[in-house]
Formats: sequence, C-alpha cells, structure tokens
Amino acid sequence: MSGKSPKRAVPKKRPVARKRAQPESFRGRALTASLTATDIHKSLAWYTNVLGFHAGEKYERDGKLMFVSLKAGAVELGLGQDDGAKGFARIKGEGFSLRITTAQNVDDIAQRIKTAGGTLESEPTDAWGTRVFTLRDPDGFKLVISSER
Repeated sequence: MSGKSPKRAVPKKRPVARKRAQPESFRGRALTASLTATDIHKSLAWYTNVLGFHAGEKYERDGKLMFVSLKAGAVELGLGQDDGAKGFARIKGEGFSLRITTAQNVDDIAQRIKTAGGTLESEPTDAWGTRVFTLRDPDGFKLVISSER
C-alpha cells in the first residue's frame, strides 16, 4: 500500500435559492374578451363576414344560440347573447376599446371591411408608430386595428 488515504468526495455546494419578490407579480398568459350582443346572429355575421373572424365552438340553450367563440389568427373573442337584464338600450363598451395588432397591410384590411359593408369610424392613419384605424361592431364595441411596431 502506498500509505495514501483515498480521496473523499467533496460535496458540491447547492445553489442558493433566490427568494421571489413578495407578493409574486401576476403573470398572465392570454386574454380573451367576451362581448355581449343584442342580436348574436347579426353580430356573428358581422365578425365573420365583415371583419374576417372564424366561428369556433357554439353553445345553445333550448335550441337558441347563446355563445360562440371567434378566432382571427392568435386573437380570440367570445360573443354571448345579451339576456336584456340590464336593458338593451344601454351603451356598451363606452370608454373601452379592443386593439388588435396584425402583420397584414392595415389599409388592405380596411378596404376589405368597407367592401364587405362595414363602416370605419376612422380611416387608416399613422399614429404612435403604427398604421391604425377604428370601427365599431353592431353593439357599439370599439375595435382598433393596427400594424405591429
């Protein structure tokens, strides 16, 4: 024997766990808006035929359409039949807008909407480093369509 003692394995130091900030910040992954429609069939036709969304799952109650999911690229919207409990004459979406960004040509989209019978609230213009226009759905919800930055 050589007289040397065998080397002992030195335990590796564990990395120090960093504490998360308290309270932990909110980290959402997606946002889907659900809008109420006075006439869900009219709104569904507008979102699909004028704006260009695709209808997904539909939910009925007693044979009556109550909700439909809509999708355009990665953007999702829910459209529900208003039950009238708060009155149909109320203003919907006042002070609220949905901004949808796209890599597509905003001017072409605006023209397609007008050709399909839609009305723009504002024509395409350059603002905030994007190309943007606005329109309202049949219930008055404001949509802002803009190019990516």
